[in-house]
Amino acid sequence: MGVLAGRAARRRAPSMVIPCKRPATQQRARQRGQNVLVILLRPLNTIMPELPEVETVCRGLAPSLENQILLGARVRQPRLRWPVPENLDALTRGQRIHHLTRRGKYLLAQLDHGWLIMHLGMSGSLRLTQAAIEPEKHDHVDLLLPDKQVLRYRDPRRFGALLWCEDPEHHPLIAHLGVEPLTEAFNAASLHALCQHRKTAIKLLLMNASLIVGVGNIYANESLFHAGIDPRQAAGKLSRPRCGRLVEAVRQTLAQAIAAGGSSLRDFVDGHGKPGYFQQSYFVYGRTGEACAICTTPIRHLRQNARSSFYCPHCQRR
Repeated sequence: MGVLAGRAARRRAPSMVIPCKRPATQQRARQRGQNVLVILLRPLNTIMPELPEVETVCRGLAPSLENQILLGARVRQPRLRWPVPENLDALTRGQRIHHLTRRGKYLLAQLDHGWLIMHLGMSGSLRLTQAAIEPEKHDHVDLLLPDKQVLRYRDPRRFGALLWCEDPEHHPLIAHLGVEPLTEAFNAASLHALCQHRKTAIKLLLMNASLIVGVGNIYANESLFHAGIDPRQAAGKLSRPRCGRLVEAVRQTLAQAIAAGGSSLRDFVDGHGKPGYFQQSYFVYGRTGEACAICTTPIRHLRQNARSSFYCPHCQRR
């Protein structure tokens, strides 16, 4: 599937947002002449950084952070998804950053005597900036670096994390994670073995982090399109050759997304504050009713486990 094509999602900001549980609230607001968007127990943006976004951050920051000695940490808001360690300043002060890597959607910084585990959540970002720049409201943690620089963790929704551990492979957030899709361990044979005797839809299997890490909703949709596989196809019915095509599609889709700096639908920026632009290359994601770039058949939408799936009924077969 040659030329990349697609359109970025367009959204209009409402003049007022009122979180509520009952339509009556909307009716009363309209009687007051207000333009209202009612949100029923769901945030406006449920898209979170996936593997390409986290890998983009990792690759962008690693050259600037590796071999640097941390001068400590400044915590302004410890209440993230899990509490920031109270003694983070003491834990990090004087420790060298030997390596910055990624496991699934987690960033891992190896220090002299432990590891930092960082997760961006739904709206988090890590930016390398000058310490003299005044932190903003949602800039919750600074890791202090030489030359008056800081690695600043920003997270408006506070769904991310910044944790400390001695061994990440045994940490409960990391230990259960499945195979990395950009490694040699992810191949036709291993995927076919994972699919055996499973009735679950192949898209849901791709997004199961205990089996395969980091292939979130956007990239599962795009990979299945390029492999020509319907997202509803039962995983256990995939032949080994089709698994091989899907492995190649996942690899290529993730590689292209990383090269494009990931997808920026709202919040995501890399370690230097730059957005990604892979969303300009979507073939199916968010393109309901638009013509398939390959065969012109309208793209269809369905829900799978409360997640949106997009596919071409002509190009993708069961």
